[in-house]
Amino acid sequence: MAITGPLPIPLPGVGETPTALPAKAPAASGESKFANVLQNSISEVNKLQQKADASITALATTGEASLHETMIAMEEASVSFKTMMQVRNKIVEAYQEVMRIQV
Repeated sequence: MAITGPLPIPLPGVGETPTALPAKAPAASGESKFANVLQNSISEVNKLQQKADASITALATTGEASLHETMIAMEEASVSFKTMMQVRNKIVEAYQEVMRIQV
């Protein structure tokens, strides 16, 4: 049984060797890349939630799923959701901080 991390969020540049900076890209490209990272992370959390729900249903109705696997799936979903909420809180906090900046 392989145990994977609760929320695989790909972070560009982490674990890579530094290279020369690429030419300045248009802002829309960066925005869409950020949006894609967020969308992929939310989708992954949703998949983990659905997996946990299916495991709970299988355990309760047919008994096909083991209790251990069900509890692991539930905890993975819980930790992933909590992590996603903390990321959301940090994004909202950063947005509010930017909005407080006076020009």
